[in-house]
Amino acid sequence: MSAPFRLLALLLLLGTTSVQAQQPRNVVLILSDDHRYDFMGFHERAPSWLETPTMDRLAAEGAHLANAFVSTALCSPSRASILTGQYAHTHGVIDNTRLVPEGTVFFPQDLQEAGYETAFIGKWHMGETSDAPRPGFDYWASFPGQGGYFNQRLNINGEHQERAGYITDDLTDLALEWLATQESNDAPFFLYLSHKAVHHPFQPAPRHAGSYAEAPIPYPPTYWRTEGNLRDLPRWAQEQRYSWHGVDYPFYFEIGDFEAIYRSFAETVRGIDDSIGRVIAYLEEAGLSDNTLVLYLGDNGFSLGEHGLLDKRHAYEESMRIPMLAWAPSFIAPGTTITEMAMNVDIAATVLDLAGVTVPERMAGRSLLPLLRGEAVPDWRDDILYEYYWEYHFPQNPTTYALRTDRFKYIFYHGVWDRNIELFDLQADPFERSNLALVPAHRAQVREMHNRLFARLVEAGAEDVAFQQPALWQLDRRLRPGQD
Repeated sequence: MSAPFRLLALLLLLGTTSVQAQQPRNVVLILSDDHRYDFMGFHERAPSWLETPTMDRLAAEGAHLANAFVSTALCSPSRASILTGQYAHTHGVIDNTRLVPEGTVFFPQDLQEAGYETAFIGKWHMGETSDAPRPGFDYWASFPGQGGYFNQRLNINGEHQERAGYITDDLTDLALEWLATQESNDAPFFLYLSHKAVHHPFQPAPRHAGSYAEAPIPYPPTYWRTEGNLRDLPRWAQEQRYSWHGVDYPFYFEIGDFEAIYRSFAETVRGIDDSIGRVIAYLEEAGLSDNTLVLYLGDNGFSLGEHGLLDKRHAYEESMRIPMLAWAPSFIAPGTTITEMAMNVDIAATVLDLAGVTVPERMAGRSLLPLLRGEAVPDWRDDILYEYYWEYHFPQNPTTYALRTDRFKYIFYHGVWDRNIELFDLQADPFERSNLALVPAHRAQVREMHNRLFARLVEAGAEDVAFQQPALWQLDRRLRPGQD
């Protein structure tokens, strides 16, 4: 739906009077891990059998931000970008083991200064070993690193507590308990419910395990080792299909074969949908729904066989694109579809804008509120910048920079003796099979996007590849010729 039609729908919803929509003041931010953008039941590219009734409801009653992306498709960098409103080259959390640099300011600290009560519940994962409370939160419940799906020990406000249950349900229980403390509180609140799911190893809630056991798997067209799929694919990506992050030798195979992996992923998504549904139901029952904005998004996408890959990190659509939904019955017109490009770095600015806090200059993102209100924003971004920095521990992916517009995507790989550039026409080639950088007729387009990409990187001070001394271990196993 275009911006003018969204505005018309909102006016029809409110009637012909001059009464303005009530802007909510509370925010519930729900984050999942590795949930890809098209794994929502209402999405045209979702498996036909996928059930996500709450996500479907949020899209029907609120807004679906249909072109949402992350600045880095990796857990810790993306989560740091959400909390800071900055790219990885600014906040410095460029991999999954790096601690947040001293002096980093998270936007919940700005909310506290504005009088908000704040809570963080779930996966932090910036640094692998500590679960200690972090700045910006009045209430804290978390665990070290990735955590586990069952019987996870939690640090709740500095005290450790043994939990006996499924992690998605346990975190949701704590979120509802904290929300109950806010019903009689005059201060506005911000709740950040940060899930572990759907991260590998995919483990659904017992009630969902096996629910898709007979579901047919829609193999992506680029899954197969055909001449058409391999002809333009860089060698690093071709070889990765035989590595821990590929379909022919993935460490994910502890779950089973590719079809078992796919089904387990989908079954684990159902627990996230249940969690969102419980939060929405509580807000409605407590009379808080008209005064609360609920935002749902993933921290990055996840490839399920596209280009023979299983994982994220790379700049193909399934990795860098995320689900993003917004629900606020008094504020967002039902059935709104926002096609402008949104990013994870926009979340901080959006929440601060809603709270009436001036968005700090340190943030690279922009507030999504005008788009959610149905307003036309003529100067909205016309491209997004993507960056991923090579990790010693997972050497399968090279350092990657990309620039994506509504139509084209340009990818530059740093430090590999390979095809270092890719150019895709996303309208004509949505599965990213034909590398136009190899076509002489597109040389001018390559030069234009290459210069545009590096001008952005130089302007941001991001053209230097970040590196630190690694621990001496690598998850670099792969099949060799002749191996089974």
